[in-house]
Amino acid sequence: MFSKKKRDISGISTLIGAGTTVTGDLSFRGGLHLDGRINGDVTGDPGVPTTLTLGGDGVIEGSVGVDELVLNGTVRGDVTARKRVELGASAQVDGNVMYAVLQMAAGARVNGRLIHQPGGPQALPAPAPAADAEEAGSEPAADELPGLR
Repeated sequence: MFSKKKRDISGISTLIGAGTTVTGDLSFRGGLHLDGRINGDVTGDPGVPTTLTLGGDGVIEGSVGVDELVLNGTVRGDVTARKRVELGASAQVDGNVMYAVLQMAAGARVNGRLIHQPGGPQALPAPAPAADAEEAGSEPAADELPGLR
């Protein structure tokens, strides 16, 4: 089901290696490969195609907004991928994942909601307010129907 071929890394323009910590928000163009840690939000420039690859030891403490995400590490924040998310077997997301296309390997963990956004991610939908069934114009409950007691 999942390809064992290595991805073409020629599109990677920025590399943050293991043992490196970046504190603050990070914005990038093109491709970013992260094996270190970022304490802040990571955003790909929406004007150009952006791909974030997070290695198995990579950690992001903040939200992520990119076109494509290949995740094998940990993100503690919401993820928005305008095109595609690939969650590897060691991936962990502690937050919501908004995506157009999702590929998820056995063992990947998401502690949040998976939200499909086919036309590109939008804001999270607001929770529906609790309303009385009669006020909302919906069907009456079974105990309100004659003969169903």
